[in-house]
Amino acid sequence: MTGHELMRVAQALNERDEPYAMVTVVRVAAPTSAYVGAQAIVRRDGTIEGWIGGGCAQEVVIAAATEAIATGEPRLVRITNTGEVPEAGVEQHAMACASNGTIELFVQPCSTRMSLCVMGDTPAAHDARFFAQRLGIRLVDAPDAARVVLLATQGNRDAEALESALASTARHVLMIASRRKADSLRNLMRVRGIDEARLACLQAPAGPDAGAKTPAEIALVAMTGVLAALRDRGVATETRDAADAAMGAPPAPGSAIGAETGATFINPVCGIAVSTATPKHVENYDGEDYYFCCNGCWNTFRQNPAKYAAIRRASLGKISS
Repeated sequence: MTGHELMRVAQALNERDEPYAMVTVVRVAAPTSAYVGAQAIVRRDGTIEGWIGGGCAQEVVIAAATEAIATGEPRLVRITNTGEVPEAGVEQHAMACASNGTIELFVQPCSTRMSLCVMGDTPAAHDARFFAQRLGIRLVDAPDAARVVLLATQGNRDAEALESALASTARHVLMIASRRKADSLRNLMRVRGIDEARLACLQAPAGPDAGAKTPAEIALVAMTGVLAALRDRGVATETRDAADAAMGAPPAPGSAIGAETGATFINPVCGIAVSTATPKHVENYDGEDYYFCCNGCWNTFRQNPAKYAAIRRASLGKISS
């Protein structure tokens, strides 16, 4: 498959909002059939298209890619038997081939969990889009296609943009604005018929108070809020609950509405409470995120998600009663 053909596959997956990972060979040491620059696309179900070396590497690559899709985080993978000391930030695996070559690959997830719509034509909006690209966050044009919307209109049709964002299916809406301005806009949205549950999805200011002054600084601070929202970290529990309620989704694991207390989720495979802030894996099934403590539980769940979803529903029923 040529590079152009692979890009067409990626474009088709993007149009269908189907998550995948782009895998690129960045270093090789002979003997190996892989070559620097070779690429492949791995889908969430483990299907692979393209070429990144022989079958000896594919099992490791597919596992790494599906994990990257689940977490939304890129990774650098080394497959070798040379006895190299593992480096920080490098995920090292044994080479299954008798040839004992070495392959290093960069795995970049393109997941619907990491989709962002930046609304606005301001310098801060342009800088936010630049930072998003550098972070590997997928930019989309429409709020309905995004998990998170960042409003960077800064005085140019703020109300219209905010109303559009709140009327969309985006899980989080962040706005570059002062608290006073945001409160004024919330009141206007109430007049325009936006309900309280959806208004609770609005976060403004978009990021922490860091004394930002220039457009680039403002965008950088806002993007910290975007990143936290994309990974459901640093977002108030009641805001997550309101977002779920507004979109008709089940309560977020660990929420006040759910059965768990604190930021934990009961793994339905082994029964262990998993921190939703630092899970090993996250898998979305039937509109709900499931958090796992290890590869074994995650893989077991993926083999029969309906079974473990039923176990979770049953356990929640017992707790609530």
